[in-house]
Amino acid sequence: MAQQEDRVVGRVEQIWVYPVRSLAGTAVTDAEVTGHGLAGDRAWTVLGDDDRVLRAKDEPGIADVPGTGDPGVDAGSLAAVLGRAVRLVPTPEEATVAPVHLVSRGAIERAAQGEVPEGCSADDPRANLVLTLDGDERTWVGRELRVGEAVLEVTRTPKHCLGVYADVRRAGRISVGDPVLL
Repeated sequence: MAQQEDRVVGRVEQIWVYPVRSLAGTAVTDAEVTGHGLAGDRAWTVLGDDDRVLRAKDEPGIADVPGTGDPGVDAGSLAAVLGRAVRLVPTPEEATVAPVHLVSRGAIERAAQGEVPEGCSADDPRANLVLTLDGDERTWVGRELRVGEAVLEVTRTPKHCLGVYADVRRAGRISVGDPVLL
């Protein structure tokens, strides 16, 4: 029996890495996808002086602080914004929502017109991959797609965000402009 060929359904428009949970991300031209997601993504978590996790929904000013991935530098930047000391700790694996978050340009445009889940930002969907697509990524749940050298399995749609979440089935390098094959 002949194997079905993957078809190109879009391209990678942007790649974002968020070194610290709840902080601003950094656009990159390429990234290594590991079994746990993009290398360096959401690797650090911010704790207050009471050891409570600080999130952008509770401390809105931190969402605009660019995360560097250097815990000392990032803690200093956050302390300046918040007016109090914080510390960064490695994010426990069980605290991650999903290895890879993908969103299409179409979803961002729909959200800008008002079709956005409560608690989600159309301006900053905090996705790792922004894709230019033919179609709707929400129809991919349960399917595998190939992006660059990586193979991702789309597992679900987020409750409070745009796009879809995916697990990594094969690690590999991805780059802006890579085709998305379904």
